[in-house]
Amino acid sequence: MNLRCARIAATGMAFAMAGLFMSIACGAVYADSTPAPLIVKPIDMNQVTVLGGNTRPEANSLNDKGPVADSRRLDHMLLQLKRPAASETALHALIDELHNPQSAQYHRWLTPEEFAARFGSAAQDVEKVKTWLESQGFTVNGTSASGLVIDFSGTAGQIRGAFQTEIHSYLVNGQTHIANASDPKIPVALSPAVAGIVSLHDFRPKPQFVKRSEKPGYTYTNPQGTFHALVAGDIASIYNLKPLFAAGVTGTGESIMVVEDTYLYSTSDWSKFRSTFGLAKAYPHGSLAQVSPSGGIPCANPGFQGKPTDPGYGDDPEAAIDVQWASAAAPNAAIVLAACTDTSVTFGGLIALINTLDGPPAKLPSVVSISYGEAETYNGETSNLTYYLAYEQGVAEGVSIFVSSGDEDADSADGGGNPAAQQGIGVSAFTSTPYNVSVGGLDFGYTADNVDPSLYWSATNAKDFSSALSYIQEIPWNNSCAGSLLSAYYGATPADFCNSFAVADGNFSGLINAVGGSGGPSGCALGVPTLGIFLPPIYGDPNPGVVSGTCQGYPKPSWQQGLIGNPNDGVRDIPDVSLFASNGFWDAYYVVCWSNPDPNVGGGFTCTGAPDTWSGFGGTSVSSPIMAGIQALVNEKTRSRWGNPNTVYYQLARSEYGKSGSAACNSTSVDKTSNKCLFYDITQGDNDAVCTKLGTATYDCFIAKNDEYGILSTSNKKSEPAYSTGKGWDFPSGIGSVNAYNLVMGWPAAK
Repeated sequence: MNLRCARIAATGMAFAMAGLFMSIACGAVYADSTPAPLIVKPIDMNQVTVLGGNTRPEANSLNDKGPVADSRRLDHMLLQLKRPAASETALHALIDELHNPQSAQYHRWLTPEEFAARFGSAAQDVEKVKTWLESQGFTVNGTSASGLVIDFSGTAGQIRGAFQTEIHSYLVNGQTHIANASDPKIPVALSPAVAGIVSLHDFRPKPQFVKRSEKPGYTYTNPQGTFHALVAGDIASIYNLKPLFAAGVTGTGESIMVVEDTYLYSTSDWSKFRSTFGLAKAYPHGSLAQVSPSGGIPCANPGFQGKPTDPGYGDDPEAAIDVQWASAAAPNAAIVLAACTDTSVTFGGLIALINTLDGPPAKLPSVVSISYGEAETYNGETSNLTYYLAYEQGVAEGVSIFVSSGDEDADSADGGGNPAAQQGIGVSAFTSTPYNVSVGGLDFGYTADNVDPSLYWSATNAKDFSSALSYIQEIPWNNSCAGSLLSAYYGATPADFCNSFAVADGNFSGLINAVGGSGGPSGCALGVPTLGIFLPPIYGDPNPGVVSGTCQGYPKPSWQQGLIGNPNDGVRDIPDVSLFASNGFWDAYYVVCWSNPDPNVGGGFTCTGAPDTWSGFGGTSVSSPIMAGIQALVNEKTRSRWGNPNTVYYQLARSEYGKSGSAACNSTSVDKTSNKCLFYDITQGDNDAVCTKLGTATYDCFIAKNDEYGILSTSNKKSEPAYSTGKGWDFPSGIGSVNAYNLVMGWPAAK
């Protein structure tokens, strides 16, 4: 055993994940076997163990408003079970074989039924856990096909009796929430098979969109480049989709599932988007369906849910963004919006994903796009595991899963927006697993470089309202004053700019934020963060999710190793690829037909006439469904599913970038129309954020003497910006963006 494998084994992995991560980091030999029972001792309520990493940082004394009534009902909680370490090791080995062209198992994807039979929990364990839950007064509502997830309901009083934790009410940023006040406990006899409760709280994951800050009314193309509103035809030009469409590669026969917790405000918005931009007539096979996947976990049809979220918008803009821009990239594909109602403690999108992957093979999507996120430290160890296991199952079944990297620069714990970052470097648990493609966010670089925009845009619109002429040079999307390109544009260093009167107190105060395409190392996929939880509240937020304590990131997957620029840090790094995601910061943004007029959720606009009056958005919520659509084109062209396409992306990137990068594919200088690049290397800019102290401490924040603000840094003692671009792979952009035609045509053939 090498030293790294020995270190992993020695940790014990807080929720008995040693076997799981050892198989990723150290390799394994595949052996098919029926899962063996793990619960072998009598269940004794007097002998309990703590399920660590199952308490939200917000559940602290500063926010506590006291326990809820014992009669308070929590419906559809999810209990996460574990498979035996030997089965987990065997599954990882099989997934490697499924993606290895030299293996007899290559692309012999499992059916959901096969997966459940070979890699589920032992039936005896599932029955013992269900019997125990019922003995504590809970109602068992269902079980996933693999037996790894059990849905149960009960009261706060029953939770206190069974799990020895109280459910309290908490006031966080002006909103009332419920959550468990401490980590739950279970009988020791159950611990070999039970990882934890996915959640005992009602904090929801964040949709990864950022609304355009300006009111609509600007021209959608302008020779002076005032603002450019991207439509479907623009993306087809910029990322070279048009020759694929001309060759008949349009997504026909492929399905793209977008995961939501609401149906659309109006399906006619999708139709209007397609008809306005010429997609409906040119690509008539494109379709839209809204489904609530049935399965072992009860899934209620959510209908339209216009509830506000923390950014002040409902989740329904997210649904509109996803279905429209997935269709723009693969216009003849079937777009499937899969949504279940949020329960009192469970995100409905997770239920939809689990049931879909357990469902009939004929209903498995080609690709999945997920545009929600939550920092690893906040999501918690058990919930992190649940998404990990779901994605793992998906790729074993041949499903490619794309997830937004996040809109918070390199600091996902602070959630973007104002104020400055305080909780240090961190990434979203939804996107940091080894089994999904993490899609980052870019902006256009011509304004920052003082390049005439007429090089890239026509002065007039085509019939489909498009105006982009070619590929456009790209930089990381970064709305923070700490961005090096922004501060240089105003003739200052990032630190001086952020501490200037204009930014710190004046008209540019909105630049004190951590808004931009997220990227960084996985730091707390498992383990328990401990730093800062009881510090005094700063800016109304006493809930730091600092990577600390026993936190550990996912080990670096083998396919990510050896690419120029990717650090030898031993952990999974995100993003993998990136596409345009700006909300108009330097110039351009995406238009979306979102007609919900409710001012309580942000207020959409009618989609009449030209798109200059449509709603505008940015965020990795848009780049993820577009990249999922491009993968659907790969699947169509190769007539095959590809499971985890990162195995191919990184192989192709190593070939293109070599040991020293590719000057010919540098985004800033590449030939805009006739290049042979599969990826465009982003070498300007960063995704650094402005930061400040939390109490008296700094976390990944370098602040010069006498300054109020600093820059997010890998060192508190000197400036090491987190993070800058460079040759090949980097944290702000991953491999870079894509030339879709070259990528699809250069993709290896399936055997």
